[in-house]
Amino acid sequence: MEMWTLFWGLIATLVIASSIGYALKWKVGFSTPHIVIDNLNARINAWWVMILIIFIAAFIGFYGVISLFFIISFMALREFLSLIYIRRGDHLALAACFYIILPMQYYFIVADWFSMFTIFIPVYAFLFLPILSALLGDASHFLDRSTKVQWAIMISVFCISHIPAILTLDISGFGGKNLLLMIFLILVVQASDVLQYIWGKLFGKYKIAPTLSPSKTIEGFLGGVISASILGGLLHWLTPFTPIQAILMSLVICLMGFLGGLVMSAIKRSIGVKDWGNMISGHGGMLDRMDSLCFSAPIFFHIVRYYWVW
Repeated sequence: MEMWTLFWGLIATLVIASSIGYALKWKVGFSTPHIVIDNLNARINAWWVMILIIFIAAFIGFYGVISLFFIISFMALREFLSLIYIRRGDHLALAACFYIILPMQYYFIVADWFSMFTIFIPVYAFLFLPILSALLGDASHFLDRSTKVQWAIMISVFCISHIPAILTLDISGFGGKNLLLMIFLILVVQASDVLQYIWGKLFGKYKIAPTLSPSKTIEGFLGGVISASILGGLLHWLTPFTPIQAILMSLVICLMGFLGGLVMSAIKRSIGVKDWGNMISGHGGMLDRMDSLCFSAPIFFHIVRYYWVW
């Protein structure tokens, strides 16, 4: 029942957003380019696609969600690795990333093997990936190459895999509703991104990190994070949290999402690209859409596991 309520609520929200976007575009003229309005409409159109995909996977069930995020991790890993400096000596490590580490990480979720899920990549993958590169004997820029491959697997696979891993948590008195908790995380963090954009465009004046992300402002950050935290409190019925707990949890994940976005922007600037890719219209690549979730998901997962799993 809650799932259908949430689904139709989001559809209604998107219908309203699309209507507003259409009206704004009609006002300036459909043949007249407008950066803000065109970007907003592209984001809304992309949200239609993403929401429908997420809910189709959700209605399929556990394995549908696992398959969806496996594909997301694969695409994110491919984007990351396609932008970094690669030599022949890295080919063995790259093959291990796609054909061993990625499948194994998601197998540990399916098997509910928590200990291996949490240490497999930070310990074993971090140790063995540079070993595989060293075995091929290419020492040119070795530390730089190895570190980038390690962080590619850390962000694209380890961090993202914490989103579907929420389904495995045995939360007291919340049986069978973990899917709603996972959607709560996604909605609040993504809403924070959108609301920061809107607040920034309406009231933004002071840049918060001009060299990393010129579009982010202090006004947008504060307005977006506070608004999304209040939204999280209103959505407490999706969670095992009280309204106050939902607001505080939302505040934590929104802050982590913002900081994660800054880190990912810094990585892009160091590589020399504006977006991770162009797969999603209005959103860049897969990592451009997942960047804030990459940092908020592990924190959310472990807070819930520590305080709500008995």
